[in-house]
Amino acid sequence: MDQHDDERTHGDIRELAWEYYADDWELRAGVRKVYWGVTEFQHLVDVINQTDGVEDIDGEDKLGQPMINLSLVRDWGIVDVFILPGFRERTFPGEEGRLRAGVLIDTDNALYEDSDEESHVDFALRWTHTLGDYDVGVHAFNGTQRDPTFVAVDDNGNTVLRPFYAQMTQVGVDLQATIESWLWKFEAIHRDTDDDDYLASQAGLEYTFYGVRGGDADLGVLVEYGWDERGEDGGSSFQNDVSVGARLALNDVNSTELLAGFIRDLDYDSLSFQMEASRRFGESWKLSLDARVFSPDDERDPLTAFDKDSHLQFTAEYYY
Repeated sequence: MDQHDDERTHGDIRELAWEYYADDWELRAGVRKVYWGVTEFQHLVDVINQTDGVEDIDGEDKLGQPMINLSLVRDWGIVDVFILPGFRERTFPGEEGRLRAGVLIDTDNALYEDSDEESHVDFALRWTHTLGDYDVGVHAFNGTQRDPTFVAVDDNGNTVLRPFYAQMTQVGVDLQATIESWLWKFEAIHRDTDDDDYLASQAGLEYTFYGVRGGDADLGVLVEYGWDERGEDGGSSFQNDVSVGARLALNDVNSTELLAGFIRDLDYDSLSFQMEASRRFGESWKLSLDARVFSPDDERDPLTAFDKDSHLQFTAEYYY
């Protein structure tokens, strides 16, 4: 519920599915959330679910996706086949909402490349396997692009942006190597639409100090680099960016965790900071703290849209 922004007042079924498990195959049907990826600051290969843009801008909050998922479990890996009937449009804050760009997004009049619009059936295929110290994933996706481009139109004298959802084919790989206290991470995609044909990648490493100061806490230090072949013209926030952060897990009964990091855009010289912390209280309560600080230095930087949106957010959740 949001007293200021009707777009943020919404309900959604994130997960509600029927599942069947056999010895070497599994079948799932319903509404689910499926996460792909290994990197921390950008999730290039995570293409199944639509982003819930009214919750946050980091792309980690997802809408439930109707699907039929068949998993084939073999000695040489797991093959997942996805049939995705029904597309879900991305949510965006309304006129009184935050965080949003300066121009209002008209979510009531989205545009589609395919005539089936939100009824288009998408398909995806993914293979995953563990080879010694390496966890490998390879995927292919064909269907409606989850992140829209925007078309500026005149609405009674006011300029608004209409989301345009193109058809795309994407192939990608994600790789994580676990070598002693090191995690080496890599994601890469090739995406092809009528207007774009490009490569993008995110790579990094994480080193964990276990039992900090002789206690139970673990401290991880992260460094990642994001690259997009389209450069400044692609509209990506990670076209040439370095991210540095730390992850703290107290490993206590309350599951206290903190993740914080800085992102530096090497093209625009902008800097942003993000922090996520959470802790359970009792058997039913969970408190979370999220912080975002934006410091753009160039008007061409997409981050400029959030120049006045630095904030702290406290969340209390009750589970029953």
